[in-house]
Amino acid sequence: MQNYFTNLPFLVILITSGVSLIAFQNRDLLYRLLFHESAVLVKKEWYRLISHALVHGSLMHLLFNMMTLYFFAPAIEGAFGAATFLTIYIVSILAGGVLSLLIHRKEPNYTALGASGGVVGILFSSIAMNPFSKIYIIPFPFGIDAWIFGVFYLSFTVYSMKYMPQSQIGHDAHLGGAIAGVLSILLIAPEIVLQHGLYLFLMLIPIVVGVALIYKGIIKND
Repeated sequence: MQNYFTNLPFLVILITSGVSLIAFQNRDLLYRLLFHESAVLVKKEWYRLISHALVHGSLMHLLFNMMTLYFFAPAIEGAFGAATFLTIYIVSILAGGVLSLLIHRKEPNYTALGASGGVVGILFSSIAMNPFSKIYIIPFPFGIDAWIFGVFYLSFTVYSMKYMPQSQIGHDAHLGGAIAGVLSILLIAPEIVLQHGLYLFLMLIPIVVGVALIYKGIIKND
C-alpha cells in the first residue's frame, strides 16, 4: 500500500474532509460551495459545478465517499500517475455536475453536494482497468467481480433516476461520474478495450440506456 501521507489522493481526502468539517458548522460556506441550479444558470457561478465536491451533507456521507476514494484511488495513481488521477477525479466531478444541471435545469431551487461524482469516476476507472478485481460490500463476507458490481450499480442508478427521482441520492451525478471514469480509461489506455472489451460493453449497456432516456426526456425533473 502506498504511503498516503505523501501522495495526491491523501491530499484530496485531507482537503475535502477539512472543508466539509468546517462547512458543517459554517452554513454560509456550505451554501457558497454547494451545487445550486439557479446560482449556476442565473448568477453564472460555474465554479459550483466542481466546488460542491468539497462539502457533504453529513459525517456518514463524507466518510463513505472518502473511504471509497481511499481504497480505489491508489490503483489509478499507481498506474497512470498523480496528474492523471487528479484529472479523472475533477473531470468526473464536472461530468456529474453537468448531468445534474441538464436534468434539473428547470428546478431553480435544486441543490446538491458531495464528492460522489468524482469518487464514482475513480471507482469506475478502477473497474474499467481491472474488471476482475474483487469488490466487497458490507456486510457480505465475499467479494464479487468488479464488472458485475459495475453492471448492477449502473442499472440501479438508471432505474433510480427513472422511478425514484425525488430520492435524496444524486444518482444523476453518479451516472455522470461513472461515464467520465470509464471513458477516461478508454482514452488513456485503449488497449483495455481489447483485453476486457466484453465486460466493458456489458457495463456500457446501462450507461447507453440512461443517456438515451435522458435524451428522449423520459428521465427528467421539471
